Parts: sequence; structure tokens; C-alpha cells
Amino acid sequence: MRVQRFTTGEPDALATEIREWSQESQEPIDVDPTRRVVREGGDRAVLDLTARFDSTESPPERLGVDPDAAATALATLDPDLRGAMETAAANIRAVAEGQLDQGPRSIELPQGQRVEVREVPVHAAGIYAPGGRAAYPSTVLMCCIPAKVAGVQRVALASPPGPDGRLPAAVLAAAALCAVDEIFAMGGAQAIFALADGTESVAPVDVIAGPGNRWVQEAKRAAFGTVGIDSLAGPSELMIIAGHDINPEWAALDLCAQAEHGSDGLLVLAAVEEVVLEAISGAERLAAYEAPLAVIQVDDLGDAVALANSIAPEHLQLMSEDAAALADHVRTAGCVMLGQQTATAFADYVAGSNHVLPTGGAGRFSGPLGPGTFRRRIANVSLPGRAVEALAPQVDVLARAEGLPVHGESAMARKSE
Repeated sequence: MRVQRFTTGEPDALATEIREWSQESQEPIDVDPTRRVVREGGDRAVLDLTARFDSTESPPERLGVDPDAAATALATLDPDLRGAMETAAANIRAVAEGQLDQGPRSIELPQGQRVEVREVPVHAAGIYAPGGRAAYPSTVLMCCIPAKVAGVQRVALASPPGPDGRLPAAVLAAAALCAVDEIFAMGGAQAIFALADGTESVAPVDVIAGPGNRWVQEAKRAAFGTVGIDSLAGPSELMIIAGHDINPEWAALDLCAQAEHGSDGLLVLAAVEEVVLEAISGAERLAAYEAPLAVIQVDDLGDAVALANSIAPEHLQLMSEDAAALADHVRTAGCVMLGQQTATAFADYVAGSNHVLPTGGAGRFSGPLGPGTFRRRIANVSLPGRAVEALAPQVDVLARAEGLPVHGESAMARKSE
């Protein structure tokens, strides 16, 4: 693991320094050529890119996966794995259902008009479940269940096939558990653009959600505006704030677990005691991974929380006896784990919270994926006569001030003489 010690300082400046250091070896990414190829070539272009980057041994002949394959995968799945997936699905569903608003909000205003704000689901959602290093059925559950709870009519799953041209059985089984409507064997930036713009066999969606590598995130950024996106989720990040009572072996394991995702994430360790920093950052297991680890000694744990608020890490573990008190001051992390027992791994899989979280500092303005990702608000406005009488002259004054006099005429025409 690439370990770098940083000197404590002003939180925003230190956070910028840490992020720049962690990304200094990353080459810039340009996804525009991929989008042009997919727009012009449709299915054939996506299949060619799949053969180039994913299914190098036996590329699939078509993007769509037979729904029966998912049902068969679920029926034949290892019973222990199926049980774990069903536990995760039940917990994710319970948390998602708990986030739904309870009906429309109706507001009566002084002039007599009523404004009712209601939520409706988007019609179609595209879910991206990454592949490559491993299969991620947990991501299928984390994304598809909230979409279904939100009421989305069409949920389309895209995931990169393996070298043999097939999706892993666990991914297909998770899709069956979630009652996914469509499954496509495609990955990378080309999958995002196929979902956003459409091809012969992939109908465009309204929202795209799910984590992925830098190519996937840049494609989501480029597609935003054509479609909605959940957030820029990936690569993985973890910050640990370690108290004096830390179990250093557990903390080192937690860092290694996040480093399993690859070398392009961000790991941060902050503590007051030098002996704590040495015990964790010097653990033998860390040497097996290439992810960058920033190590900071702070004057007190409050300073560590201030730094966390500037970094806005995807995951924040408060491994201290006063974790609950510290958590009250956290404003930006995607998900906060309280206490030594609460490893990020639990939230990644079965705790019920969502593991699709903002990264790259996006926690400053966005949060975990949930049903709200797939819902939008609509305002219904109704004006009885007395509201028209009171408000039309106000519209007329404002409209004329903005150089839009016909707006005023439109309102005044409803006012009785």
C-alpha cells in the first residue's frame, strides 16, 4: 500500500492536498469518442467494445439476456449464498420503504390558492452493476430494490459479461430476486451511453444509477442532462478515525477490505496517538495492496471530524468509544459507521443501508442511493376566484418589470371586471 504521512492543518487545504496526492498517477479520461461510436453503431458498437474489453474469449451475440437465465440462476444458486442475498434484500427493502414520503403535501396559501406537491416514480431506470475483478450481486440488490420500491415500471440492468460472454450466476440470481425487467450483458462507458441514448435493443432510460470505475463515472457525468444520475459513485473510499482504544487488527482489515476494490480509491487514517497510527499503517497485510493510504496525526478527534467534513469520504468509520458524539458533528460522509463493531463491510452487504454512495467529495451535495433517486416531484396548482383576484395584479406588475407584458395580460384576463 502506498502510505503517505500528512501534517495536520487547515481542513479544506489538507483535504485538497490528500485528494490531489491520491490521484496524481491517474491519467485523464475522455469518454466522448465512446459515446459517438455507440450513437452511430448501436448494438454492433456495444458488442464490439464488449468483445474488446470484457468477453475476449467468447463474446455474446446479443446484448439482451434471457430472463429465464436469471430465474434458473436463482433456483440453482448455492443455498448459503441465496440465504445471504435474501437477508440483504429484505434489509435493503425495509430501509428503502422507510424512506418513502407518506403521500402528497398540500399547502393552502393566504390568497386562497392551493399548491400540492406530490412524488411520482420515473418510468425507466438503468442500473449499472460493475464486474471485472469480481461479480457484484450486492450492487444489483442495492440499486434495483430501491428502484422497485420507488415504483419504477421498467428496471434495466447492465453488467459486463465475463470472458465467456455470460453474466455471473450470482448477478443473474440477484436480478431474479429483484424482479428486474431487462438484463443486458454490457459494461463500461458504452453501457452507460447505451442506456442513456438507446440502441436497437436497449430503450433509453430516465435515470442511471450504480457505481463503477472512472470510465463509468465519466460516462455518467457526460450523460447527465440526457438522463438523471444518482451520483458519481466510485472508486471506493474509506476514512477511519481511530480512538486510543482501537483494535488495530480490525482497522487494518477494514482498510484492506476497501483496497480490494482496486488501486484508484482513497484510504485515510486519522488518530491522535502516534502509536495507534503506527500499529495500523504498519500492519503487514497492507503491503499486499496498491491503494493510497493517507495518514494524519491530529490534536484531537474533533479535528479529525473537521477533516472528514472537508474530505467528504464515501465511508467514514468512527472507531472510538465516543463514536456517537462524534457522529453528531459529521456533515458530509456518504455513510457513517459507529463504533469498533461496525465495519464498512456490514454496510456494503447486509446491514440494509445502501453501498452506492457519493465519492470524490460529492458527499458535500449528495447522499446515498435510495427510492428518492428514482422519484421526482410534481406541483399541482389550483386557484379559486378570490386567489385570482388577489394575485393577477401582482403577476401583471412583476411581468411588466421583466419585460414580459403578455404574462401579465394572461393573468389579468382571468380577473373579473
